[in-house]
Amino acid sequence: MTEIEVDKPKLMVVDDEPDNLQLLYRTFWREFRVYKAINAHDALDILNQEGEMAVIISDQRMPDMNGTEFFSLTVDRFPDTIRILLTGFTDVEDLVDAINTGQVFKYITKPWKPEQLKILVEQGLDTYKVVKKRTKELSNALRRESLFNAVTSAIRESLDYDSILQKIVVTIGEAFAATHCVLRLVEGDRLTNTEFSYLHPQSSLNVTPLDSTPYMEEVIESQTYKVVTDIDNDITYQYLIVPFTYQKHLIAVMSIDQRGSDVLWPEEDIQLITGVAEQAALALSQAKLYQSLQEKQQQIRIELQVASQIQNNLLRQTLPELEGVKIQSCCYPAREVGGDFFEVFVHPNGDLWLAVGDVSGKGVPAALFMASAISLLRRELSQESPAEPNIVMENLNHALADELISNNYFITLVIASYNRNTHELIYANAGHIYPMVWLHPPTQDTQPNYLKVRSVPLGILSHWQSASGKLTLKSGDTLLLASDGITEAKVAKSVNLSTKIDSNSQEKKLSMLYQEGLWQLIKEQPLPFSLSNLLTVIRQDNPTQEDDQTILSLEVM
Repeated sequence: MTEIEVDKPKLMVVDDEPDNLQLLYRTFWREFRVYKAINAHDALDILNQEGEMAVIISDQRMPDMNGTEFFSLTVDRFPDTIRILLTGFTDVEDLVDAINTGQVFKYITKPWKPEQLKILVEQGLDTYKVVKKRTKELSNALRRESLFNAVTSAIRESLDYDSILQKIVVTIGEAFAATHCVLRLVEGDRLTNTEFSYLHPQSSLNVTPLDSTPYMEEVIESQTYKVVTDIDNDITYQYLIVPFTYQKHLIAVMSIDQRGSDVLWPEEDIQLITGVAEQAALALSQAKLYQSLQEKQQQIRIELQVASQIQNNLLRQTLPELEGVKIQSCCYPAREVGGDFFEVFVHPNGDLWLAVGDVSGKGVPAALFMASAISLLRRELSQESPAEPNIVMENLNHALADELISNNYFITLVIASYNRNTHELIYANAGHIYPMVWLHPPTQDTQPNYLKVRSVPLGILSHWQSASGKLTLKSGDTLLLASDGITEAKVAKSVNLSTKIDSNSQEKKLSMLYQEGLWQLIKEQPLPFSLSNLLTVIRQDNPTQEDDQTILSLEVM
């Protein structure tokens, strides 16, 4: 058989009438390698011997086995073959059955016109070629994806960078039945001595693999793969040396050899391995970056723990025990460090100063402004004769406004001064939520007094100005200062915020607390009033804290 005949597509004609067979043969012998079968059984034998046909033309009515039955037996083995049915009648049920079970491309009625049949076969051949091309592309894509997934899984399962490299070598070596596979790292366009290798289990342990270093050095210089055939002691070695390059940075070079093979590396395998090498180089680069980031994150965590301790130390660790009043406080940052703060300061003249503030944002920047604010506040309160709260607020804004405005930050803050002799409370509010005052213990009909004298937050305007609010606290009164992390917490409540939903209920409707909801929870608290218990109720429905939470109370005994 000549080379030209070998390159022809294969076509088989099946018909129990010899004249029809001969006519079909003469129609297609120039363009196809034509196989003739006088019945379906002979056609199956030919398929067993010759394999897949591009096109099969079969008569429908044949003894023992008709065309539809014959086609149905070929579908599973040769799904891409184009099947054309010849029929001398137009029985609809037979045609539908043929199309459904035999996957018939077209049918044509007898007697047929040769030119019409040739056009139909050409269409079928074009379809066959497209299907085979796409099937091959899909197969290569699936093989590539499978290999890359194997490499990716190997990388994910590895604990460190070295084990990742070893997994890559083993995975690629096993996937391509390599005799020997070596990967060496590259630094500064030079091979390092760090080597990871794979040896096929069935390879002779007495055979020493050839040194592929010279080929690797050539690949480093050329930055492209290299195929080499080498012979040593009458043994042929087929080498494929592939660079691992990411963004023009050479990370490593791999040498894969197949010992005792006279067949060169197929182009498909070369493209597959080089493609996987590119993807692996990306994964390696990311793994190395991830390892570096992990080390840096660990260092950051340590530094944040130190910063958290420093910030915690800035807040009052112990609260003063004063005759006639009871003070409670809680402060929980949403992250290691936060922007909430509180202050309890007893002046030598006997006045008690309280403050709760909230720097916009969270994390380190907010914590730095928090540290500045609390330091400046303590400086103001430590004066021999501190100014009224609104003047203290003006001074704080004057000191902080430029930095706050330039960095797009602001601070909400409420400052209160309580004279234990006159029971007068003077307060100033810079955009903070309203302080609450109520007579303790509250009843269901009790409503709190919201202290509503308020101005804008610090850092909004270069000059802050507002009057102070004043009131007299009586015995039994409680003053509560809180940050918006308390009032904006989400809790499981009924619609009227009056009845807590059963914690075992399968469905919970989480809603924002607001000050009204906070007041409802306060009224439900047992005696004696405890901020710690109140915070436990608020936090139990919030496994993830979204904002810093700070609360401070003053009870007049």
